[in-house]
Amino acid sequence: MEFTVSFSGKKQVIAHMGEHNIITDQPVYAGGDNEGPSPFSLFLASLGTCAGIYVKSFCDQRGIPTDDIRIIQKHIFNPSTQMIEGVDLIIELPESFPEKYKETVIRAADQCAVKKHFQHPPSINVHASLMVQ
Repeated sequence: MEFTVSFSGKKQVIAHMGEHNIITDQPVYAGGDNEGPSPFSLFLASLGTCAGIYVKSFCDQRGIPTDDIRIIQKHIFNPSTQMIEGVDLIIELPESFPEKYKETVIRAADQCAVKKHFQHPPSINVHASLMVQ
């Protein structure tokens, strides 16, 4: 997998991924125009949305409506290190959700590939090269 990142505006950084362009920006107070989420917010959102697709697929396979299901993502922030130390994903289920599937839907969300990468992070290498024109 490969995609290109480019720059636009004051603080916009855009990921070009096939047919999709994902615009990130900074809030106005940080010098941006607030035209998209910050890269870090997008990074964190990938965890909840990944768990969400597993929950959605689980429910779709069983004919369980997902209209009233929500995932609340809470971050445990350490002010001294300025780092997120933990993430809680709370799956809010409606009363009509079958009790027999409660633990199973948790296990489905737990299969999220983003979560697995958080737990076993890949190495990240940064390189620079001069473009020949």
